[in-house]
Amino acid sequence: MFIYNTISKKKEEFIPIEDNKVKMYVCGITAYDYCHIGHARSTVVFDVMVRYLRHSGYNVTFVRNFTDVDDKIIVRAARENMSSIDVAEKFIAAFYEDMDRLNILRADIEPKATEHIPEMINLIRNLEDKGFAYSVSSGDVYFRVRQMEHYGRLSGRNIEELQSGSRVTPGEEKEDPLDFALWKASKPGEPSWESPWGAGRPGWHLECSAMSEKYLGIPFDIHGGGQDLAFPHHENEMAQSEAAFGTQFVKYWVHNGFVRVNSEKMSKSLGNFITIRDILSEFHPEVLRFFLLTKHYRSPLDYSTEYLLEAEKALKKIYSCIDHLNTELSRTKWSKGGQFDQIMKEVQAIQDKWKKAMDDDFNTAEALGHVFSLVRLTNRMLEDKSFRKSQTGKEIMLFISESLTSWSKILGLFESKPDSFLEELKNIKCIRNKIDPDYIQTLLAKRQQARKDKEYALADQVREELTAMGIEVMDTPGGAKWDFA
Repeated sequence: MFIYNTISKKKEEFIPIEDNKVKMYVCGITAYDYCHIGHARSTVVFDVMVRYLRHSGYNVTFVRNFTDVDDKIIVRAARENMSSIDVAEKFIAAFYEDMDRLNILRADIEPKATEHIPEMINLIRNLEDKGFAYSVSSGDVYFRVRQMEHYGRLSGRNIEELQSGSRVTPGEEKEDPLDFALWKASKPGEPSWESPWGAGRPGWHLECSAMSEKYLGIPFDIHGGGQDLAFPHHENEMAQSEAAFGTQFVKYWVHNGFVRVNSEKMSKSLGNFITIRDILSEFHPEVLRFFLLTKHYRSPLDYSTEYLLEAEKALKKIYSCIDHLNTELSRTKWSKGGQFDQIMKEVQAIQDKWKKAMDDDFNTAEALGHVFSLVRLTNRMLEDKSFRKSQTGKEIMLFISESLTSWSKILGLFESKPDSFLEELKNIKCIRNKIDPDYIQTLLAKRQQARKDKEYALADQVREELTAMGIEVMDTPGGAKWDFA
């Protein structure tokens, strides 16, 4: 297995620090607003990584934190006349609601910053003792960036270039513009905790260093997050952790790419800020999850309604194939014989390519391509009556079914019962297209009666009305069925 390491800027063979144990920490949300599509991408990406590492035999301890004290939380609390704690709890609960819908597994440990203030204070005192931290008259405590010889190596930044773009904000007492806050003195009305430097609260970067060390130890295997966290958050985390503990902080740094909306950077100022809830009001959660895995996690991802519609169609094809496969496997009588060795070799070759894709830096885009290769092969074989009815065909179909089941657990996709999913998809499309399904059933009944009465012109007229609505009618032995074309 190979994984791209941000700090070395290349793929490296993945070798855990301790045998088959993998210790992994991913930065979670700052709980001040509803989660947007960028949060969705990051959580889905690292969810799949954890699933695949466990599938590959690793014993994974996965930690994902919540930042529940921060400037943004304080601002929102003041605006809504709420406490900071209530704001954070509200949006942590909303996070779980969104992520449960996206089939995100809970992390093994989900610590909150406010529950680890003593650990953060001890870390600052450690840095003070070693000369890496200093306090000022206001009660703020800063980290001496220039004390770290290799500062900037994670994000690829030159310290002199950083210096030229840095300024000291009025009221700050930094020794150097590059220094960052470890502890912030409290202001009236803000949440605060007592410390050796007076009442205050921790700096943002500090919490992850303290919590990762507590739950995983230093060093640990994988630290992940969005590309935007590489600097300054992860750069500062690494600096303060390695200064405090005198050893390498993390072995593999992993960052997922940005999400753009209609080829533009997502931001509230541009009016293209899209929450997960916005998307799920019109699309099935699994469609969004599928879409987020259609690009390699390090690549930028362009979001648009058109791309979601394409993902919806693709997912429907997979479910339809699984439905057909399950129907054939429910057969009770099978004929002997059948020479399908070549088909079995093709299936095994696709399975090998799937594993190779996932072992190559978790390439879900390529892996999904192999899913469709297997779907196409399966659909082709299911058209062959001799294949469907033979014992050998049954064995191959079982093998295909097992492969799809295994992949589904890793990707967190196509795990639902096909008929239930397809029905849910149809209902969501009705809502999105503002179509009343009861009205469709009324038209189908009208068409059925017209056919029974041999009023074929009326029957054709009803079908044309349905076609204009984007509805396709299928006449089956069990009666007329409908779906979106």
